[in-house]
Amino acid sequence: MESENKKSAVSDVGAWAMNVISSVGIIMANKQLMSSSGYAFSFATTLTGFHFAVTALVGLVSNATGLSVSKHVPMWELLWFSVVANVSITGMNLSLMLNSVGFYQISKLSMIPVVCIMEWILHSKQYSKEVKLSVLVVVVGVGVCTVTDVKVNAKGFICACLAVLSTSLQQITIGSLQKKYSIGSFELLSRTAPIQAVSLLILGPFIDYYLNGKFITNYKLSSGATLFIILSCSLAVFCNVSQYLCIGRFSATSFQVLGHMKTVCVLTLGWLLFDSEMTFKNIMGMIIAVVGMVVYSWAVEAEKSSNAKAAPNTKNSLTEEEIRLLKEGVERIPLKDLELAESKG
Repeated sequence: MESENKKSAVSDVGAWAMNVISSVGIIMANKQLMSSSGYAFSFATTLTGFHFAVTALVGLVSNATGLSVSKHVPMWELLWFSVVANVSITGMNLSLMLNSVGFYQISKLSMIPVVCIMEWILHSKQYSKEVKLSVLVVVVGVGVCTVTDVKVNAKGFICACLAVLSTSLQQITIGSLQKKYSIGSFELLSRTAPIQAVSLLILGPFIDYYLNGKFITNYKLSSGATLFIILSCSLAVFCNVSQYLCIGRFSATSFQVLGHMKTVCVLTLGWLLFDSEMTFKNIMGMIIAVVGMVVYSWAVEAEKSSNAKAAPNTKNSLTEEEIRLLKEGVERIPLKDLELAESKG
């Protein structure tokens, strides 16, 4: 039993490590690919279509070679999920374009409480006081180190709300689909990726044109840009797989809370690699966020332990009650039979 728990813990850490490393790596690669000082490939939505196309190809090869098994999920559920996921991607890109960076960061932070509320509404999930407090600490910490200027406009606010709701729903749906159809993370991803790839590759160029006024067909592709696109797509496969793995193993709330470790890593690497400014405010915010993540991890484990202890006790008390009732029944039956025989006599 202990060895199984250790293996599970190692797998959990591996899933988180894969997600953090691949996510931070893809952000760094995209920064070089999309920034004006890099290769100025400013087609984020189409690039996401490339990501899912490569992921779908990996899933197809995996199924063909027998490394994974394709399980049935109703097409309408796959289409519904893909629509929600694509609205999330488009909404995030529009939110970043229409809002200030500060409000964009606030909208991303709001996903944690929104996910909590949606899980409570959809799945009746309850949270302990310790978990709620740790979530608040993480939100405050990340807010301190990332939020600067905050400017809001009507269009940007609507896009931000749409992005937050769709992203939260998408992450909750990943977990619920895995449980509902007993399907693994990679198997589910290999079913949804082709639909997302086709839709984003068709609509992506037009969305990007609306965002930056440029068509991807007019972009002059260099060998350096090609290399970074391939790197970005490769990292996206690990990023997508690890996201489904983490949400399947934990929950959408845990994915959001501990996922902000990526924000801390990105800020640190930006300071080390790209000479980004690191202020005392940034450092204090990162420390608060990390403390919040540690407290959250402890609170979730404490909650699991208390639930595990409560379950056997409840089972034993019910069993004892059943045994007592059975004994009473056995003791009473002969008496009733005896009384009936005597009355007949």
